[in-house]
Amino acid sequence: MYLARNENIITMRKIKSCGVIVMRTQPQLSFLLLMKPPTRYDLPKGHIELGEDELSCALRELYEETGIEANTLHLDETFRFITNYQTSYKRFGKEIVDKTLVIFLGWLKQDMKIKLSEHDSYIWVEWNPPHAIQKKTIDPLLAELEQYFKQNDLRF
Repeated sequence: MYLARNENIITMRKIKSCGVIVMRTQPQLSFLLLMKPPTRYDLPKGHIELGEDELSCALRELYEETGIEANTLHLDETFRFITNYQTSYKRFGKEIVDKTLVIFLGWLKQDMKIKLSEHDSYIWVEWNPPHAIQKKTIDPLLAELEQYFKQNDLRF
């Protein structure tokens, strides 16, 4: 495990990932999930690079994983989901790391073809809360998004 010592304080390696939850309104209100075998769902997201801000990282990862370009989205400038949790990382020999996840909200301006590069498939999931997809990150994100829609009186 990566441990930094500073005046006898031991800390874990810190990782930050950023992404976008992509929503569409046609043919019905739904959001995009990527799939990894056998049935693991994920959002378009990835690690922040040196010198990159959170939004730039999220948009870069979205494009790399789906082919969706920033100019095909309307980004909601007020929604920002953030969560922290500890997880085992294969990249670091299954070391436990402290991970921060930041997700932005983007609305597709028009229907478009998804071009996958890192995932086996994708699915558009109809917006019909409450959702039970993945407890650690996706379910809390969707619950917070539901509250955001209610607070802002967004109806579809």
